[in-house]
Amino acid sequence: MWTKENIPNLHGKEAIVTGSNTGLGYEIALALYQAGANVIVACRSKDNAEKAISKMMALGGEGTLIFSQLDLSSLNSIKQFAERFIQENQRLHLLINNAGLASPPLSKTTEGFEMQFGVNFLGHFALTGLLYPILKVAGGSRVVTVSSNGYQGATIDFNNLRSEKDYDPLREYRQSKLANLIFAIELDRRIKNAKQQILSIAAQPGANATELTRHMSADEIAMGKQRLGEFMEPWQGALSILFAATSNEASGGNMYEPQDRGLRGYPVRASIQDNAMNEQVAKQLWNFAEQTTGICYP
Repeated sequence: MWTKENIPNLHGKEAIVTGSNTGLGYEIALALYQAGANVIVACRSKDNAEKAISKMMALGGEGTLIFSQLDLSSLNSIKQFAERFIQENQRLHLLINNAGLASPPLSKTTEGFEMQFGVNFLGHFALTGLLYPILKVAGGSRVVTVSSNGYQGATIDFNNLRSEKDYDPLREYRQSKLANLIFAIELDRRIKNAKQQILSIAAQPGANATELTRHMSADEIAMGKQRLGEFMEPWQGALSILFAATSNEASGGNMYEPQDRGLRGYPVRASIQDNAMNEQVAKQLWNFAEQTTGICYP
């Protein structure tokens, strides 16, 4: 049974947690801060971030907490964030690609992509690439990308990434989380081929009571609970992500999830389904992301 009490001492470690003002991101940032890490609270709203930081500091920690504005729906914002961080830091030990949207009304990123695909996947692809040089410098650094059980049964529709054909919010959410899992695995594959000392790991938090459900109706939430069972609290869902980020037992190219059907419980290694293991799709998705963002790595 692995809990945040098992997190090692993180003094001197630099960490970025996207979407860390609420929900899972808040719990991840809090745990890293309490373990001594210097945590960048990366999110859109300064007010919300400062409120979250005040709450975390009131609970006490051994590290530091600093807000830095990041809008993952804008490539320009991502570039500005990365430039600020690199100017102020020589290395990065932990990048937690956590922020995400679920089933919003149809909307698009600044670059014109369906918002969930653009924020959940493309934004994090770009962020990781821009920060990659100082991830390499750190040695033994980790990139943890958050997926979801919803990836199961999803496919990447390369002809509908801008909602050219139609829009189904749940389908697009599942597609974005499949893209995140494929990304984590493909990044690990490329890191190993380049013989670099970075771990790329995926995690999925199971069923959690977070603001991710804010675009869902009360009936939809009730149906979800009927199908999945009661939702965990965010601190519980954060454990799989924290395990991937800090445990010596976590290894690159794998995904970690709650032990009970991937829905609730303590972290275990997941069995990844075939739709996330297709190397041809992974290469196509990677090439698409490089061409779209103009960012090439590793």
